[in-house]
Amino acid sequence: MPRPYDLPSLTALSCFEAAARHLGFKSAARELNVTPAAVSHQIKALEADLGVRLFRRQHRGVELTETGAYLFVALQRGFEGISEAVRDVRAPAEAEDVIVQATTAVSAFWLTPQIAQFWKSHPEIVVSQIVSDAAAPAGRADLAIHYGPPPAGEAGVRLLFHDEIVAVAAPGFAAEHGVADLAGLAAAPLIHMAAEDTDWTGWPDWLAALGGPAPSGRRIAVNNHMIALQLARDGAGAVLGWTGLIGPLLEGGALVSPVPERLASPHPFHLRTHPRASAKALAFRDWLVAAQAEGGPG
Repeated sequence: MPRPYDLPSLTALSCFEAAARHLGFKSAARELNVTPAAVSHQIKALEADLGVRLFRRQHRGVELTETGAYLFVALQRGFEGISEAVRDVRAPAEAEDVIVQATTAVSAFWLTPQIAQFWKSHPEIVVSQIVSDAAAPAGRADLAIHYGPPPAGEAGVRLLFHDEIVAVAAPGFAAEHGVADLAGLAAAPLIHMAAEDTDWTGWPDWLAALGGPAPSGRRIAVNNHMIALQLARDGAGAVLGWTGLIGPLLEGGALVSPVPERLASPHPFHLRTHPRASAKALAFRDWLVAAQAEGGPG
């Protein structure tokens, strides 16, 4: 009887998802407990099977192609559904110690490095993630990271960081589109976030707050910040970025600011705690908040 679907091997998809999340084969190999060569082999086989390139191989690592970013988001949603089903049927004693919900950008650029630092002093506590740019089912996570105004009067809410919002683009973007000021930026191609259940500051508000005109250039709408950043790196348009998340991309020169203006973020990133969060989840929460207060990693 034929299968109702035709998918590549789960091993190849898992290797791709890990490499895409880490933007590196070595880090993915460490997570999967295999060699970097094995990860590279699986991804090459996956690219051959699909007939498309998923990564651009760079001197210092890899970056996703637009097709690779699309597949990465789809896989994370699929793995998230599998994870939820497994969690539903798994015996309570086998459940993870701590589960944190975050968006793809928060997970990739901020939370995952934080967890790596936490494990240096608390290797006995297992921290897992639910990574999604859509609202996750209630009750799945012990902790959830949100951007927006913290809910008034809700117990267990902790502030993480309050940063700045900057326009970023590929290094050659400003010269290609004649961007020298806010007016030039408003007329250039801009990537807009169109995600539901989020309160991201958009281009019209950002430009207006800084005294600039309304956007009038080509509009590119996406519902995932990771894909938006990848499009910006590919030169498709400028995008708004939160300095607390995209610092590594700016420091490494993958993205630059075409104009000097910055806007203080109107909302902070904050952490919400589930009422039934375990003692280990509370320990991770308190460490995370203390690390930010002390100017720790991230």
